[in-house]
Amino acid sequence: MDLTSTMQGSMMEGFFPVGWDLKKIDECAGQDPATVLDRQKWWHKNFSPVPCETLEEFDVKMGHEIASQIWLARQEGKQVILILPVGPMGMYKWAVYFLKEWGVGCKHVHGFNMDEWSDRDGNTLPPDNTGAFQYAMESAFYGPLGKLTVPVRQRNFATGTNLPKYPGKIAALGEKGAKMVLVHGIGRVCHIAFWEPHFAGEYKSLAEWKKATHRLGAKLHPLTIEQNAITSFKSRTTLVPAFANTIGPGIFLEADYVIGGCDGVLSRGMQWQGMSLWMTLRYGPDPWVPSSFMPTLPGRLFFLKELAGPLTPECN
Repeated sequence: MDLTSTMQGSMMEGFFPVGWDLKKIDECAGQDPATVLDRQKWWHKNFSPVPCETLEEFDVKMGHEIASQIWLARQEGKQVILILPVGPMGMYKWAVYFLKEWGVGCKHVHGFNMDEWSDRDGNTLPPDNTGAFQYAMESAFYGPLGKLTVPVRQRNFATGTNLPKYPGKIAALGEKGAKMVLVHGIGRVCHIAFWEPHFAGEYKSLAEWKKATHRLGAKLHPLTIEQNAITSFKSRTTLVPAFANTIGPGIFLEADYVIGGCDGVLSRGMQWQGMSLWMTLRYGPDPWVPSSFMPTLPGRLFFLKELAGPLTPECN
């Protein structure tokens, strides 16, 4: 069945980002799960996917990886820039656990939340709103660390006033030898942070796209909104903001090390992240698929083994 012809005349026509090659995407998603770890020519030599059997294993391993990077930076006498997501989230309790077990303080850590809900003008939710990413980070990571925590002045959130300062702050830290570690999830439409695929159409070249450091009031793709309705808003699509502040490739592609996570498994065999995982690993670097650049950087991508498929249709 031809994918293009089946969508002609339907409401799906024009719904996906115009730069997506749907045939190529389907070929990515249709590959044998046994080949998911097979290295591709564009992967960085120090990039590797890490399959996890259970969500518990995923959370522990990803949390250990974050804690290890914080510990390693302290051992090396370096400051560390952590670009942090709110999704996935389960790894933070384990990062806290390991840092407390090891007695590793975080005075050398500079946290930068990668994104935040906003209106079209970049105005964000108040930090005490339970849906705000700042609230989530304070509750899941900074607060539980107790006396070992990141100093308040070194915690950065993607507000309309602070996000534009990220490039300067990060550059200043980099000049002092700080290492930048990007922690990330992968969106349904393969965004990194809230850097959506359709933004690619606004740039004249790949080089120009790569220079973009951030965006205020970024217009979100409908699938991103629906993804978050499922994962964060108890199915209430009407509560999900249609805009967000976000870092761009001018920041996330500059990372010295990446720690990625895909845990988008639901129940009864249902999931939402399998195709996104395969696109990330197999599509090849393309600005219309932002996550496709992650394998070009050193680091690890932790994923639930179930997401590799086989991604065949079945009724649940």
